[in-house]
Amino acid sequence: MKIYIVGAGPGASDLITVRGMKLLQRADAIFYTDSLVNDELLTYAKKDARIFRTSGMHLKQIVSLMCEEVRSGKMVVRLHTGDPSIYGATMEQIVLLKKEGIDVEIVPGVSSVFAAAAAAQMELTVPNLTQTVILTRAEGRTPVPEKEKLTLLAEHHCTIALFLSATLTKKVTAAFLEAGWSEHTPVVVVYKATWPDEKVVRSTVGTLHEDMQRHGIRQHALILAGWALSNELDESCRSKLYDETFTHGYRKGEK
Repeated sequence: MKIYIVGAGPGASDLITVRGMKLLQRADAIFYTDSLVNDELLTYAKKDARIFRTSGMHLKQIVSLMCEEVRSGKMVVRLHTGDPSIYGATMEQIVLLKKEGIDVEIVPGVSSVFAAAAAAQMELTVPNLTQTVILTRAEGRTPVPEKEKLTLLAEHHCTIALFLSATLTKKVTAAFLEAGWSEHTPVVVVYKATWPDEKVVRSTVGTLHEDMQRHGIRQHALILAGWALSNELDESCRSKLYDETFTHGYRKGEK
C-alpha cells in the first residue's frame, strides 16, 4: 500500500511536474488543500476520481480518510502546494501513515520561492555579493527556535526568503534593522506567484510595511530581501563562468 505526496507547484496548473501530472491522471482519490491549491489542477483528474477538500479538516481526519481509501484498493494522491519539503506539513502525515503500515512516495514540485524570483526576474545568488539564500519565516503564532530568530539569521546579510510572514512586516523590518540592514535594502514581495492575479511589489526594508498595506497584501505572499535584488549591480558582480579572461575545463581564457 502506498500514498503519493505530490508537489502541486506554486499555482499555475502547468507548473506541476510531468510525473505529478501523470499521477493525478491515474489517481482514484485526490486529497488537496482547496484554500491553497489551484482548482485547475483537478482538470488532470479522472472524471470518477474522488476529490477530498481538506482545508476544513484536521490532521487525524485527513490521514484516516487517506488510509480508508488506500486500504480499499484506491490509488491515492495527496496534493501539496509548492514543494512538499518546504512548509508542507508533510512529515506529520508521513509519521502517522507509516504507523498504519502505509508507504509514501514524494514527488517534488516547484517551490513558490523560485516562482517568486522568476516573477521578479531576479537571481537570488550574485557573485561577490551573496552566495547564500536563507528560507525562513518570521515568528508569529508559530514560534521559531531561539537560534533561528530573524535578527540572528539576517546578520549574515545574504538573501532571505520569508514564507508565511505577510502579516508580520513590522517585525520583519525591525529584525532587519536590528541586524544592521540599511533601510534602503531592496525587498520584493510577490503575491500569488504564477496565479492569474499575481502581483509583484518592489519595496525596501524601510517601506515594506507601508507598501504591503497600500497594496492590501496580507496572505499568499513571499517576501524576498537582500542586495541581490537590486537592479543596479556593477561589473564586479558578474560570474567567472562567462568572464572572457577566466579559464575552465571547456574554454581557455583570453589575455
